[in-house]
This record gives sequence, structure tokens and C-alpha cells, in this order.
Amino acid sequence: MSPRGDVEIAPAVEADLGGLVDGFAATAAEGRWIATEAPIDREAYRTKFSASIHDPNSLFLVARDDGKVVGQLSLRPGWPGVLDLGMAIDEAWRGRGVGSALMERAIEWARATGAHKITLHVYPHNAAAIALYEKYGFVREGLFRKQMLRKNGELWDTIPMGLLLR
Repeated sequence: MSPRGDVEIAPAVEADLGGLVDGFAATAAEGRWIATEAPIDREAYRTKFSASIHDPNSLFLVARDDGKVVGQLSLRPGWPGVLDLGMAIDEAWRGRGVGSALMERAIEWARATGAHKITLHVYPHNAAAIALYEKYGFVREGLFRKQMLRKNGELWDTIPMGLLLR
């Protein structure tokens, strides 16, 4: 693994919105890792991301390299005490410790808020993401068969995973 160098992990701010939308759109365009598929409504996501940045019950982190957003992670309230996790890392930065740095900060924040669990959904073919989540103690909690309808009509399974914080 290459070192993450001078990558900064910080709460997202309004100035990051362009980079957040660009990174999310690029990951969606890959068509393999997240539920959202290209093309995205860039203005709608800009509005959604801005709301998350300002929501005191949510966490929106960015990874920046020389000011450029190269990764993002969000924690949003689900059930009481449960936070839902979403993450996207720019393709060139995957496998370089950015996801780990984001996860460490997110778990720390979740514990500090008193949440008792973090949940997420991941595609079974996303072995790198599953390995990252398991590294931080997430466990597989089942399999949702044919859960996600893709634009091409395919139905993809998802694996729900959870991390108990206490």
C-alpha cells in the first residue's frame, strides 16, 4: 500500500461541494461500486451534500490532497442511535489508506455522539470495500437478494454490514 502522504481528513465545507459532486459523479460513472448510477443530477446532489454539511446530526468528511477532494464519507441518522454510512474514494486513491483514514475519523465521531451502531450496504463483488469494513470490525448481517435495480434492468444483491459501537 502506498502511503497517503499529505492527505488531509476534515469535515466538508461549502468550498468542497464542487469536488464532492465531481468525485461522486465519477464513482457513479464507474457503474460498479455505489447504488447511484450516471448521469447524476449534479445540482440535486450539490443541494443534498450542502444540507448534510450543515446537519448537526450528520458527519460529512472529505479527504483532500493539496486542496482537491479525493474521497468522501458520510454518516447520517437512520434509526435512533444508528448511523448509515456512505463512502466514495477517487479511483486513483483507492488502496492508499484514504478509506482507512476516513473510517477512523468517522468511527471516532460516531462513538462521541453516543450512537450505538453504524450500518451500510455493499455489493458482494466489492471485495476491497468489504475488507476495509471488516478491518474496522463491521460484520456481515445477511444478504439482500436482488435488492438493487440497475438502469440496465439487472438486480444486484447487497450485503448489509454493521458495527456495534458499544
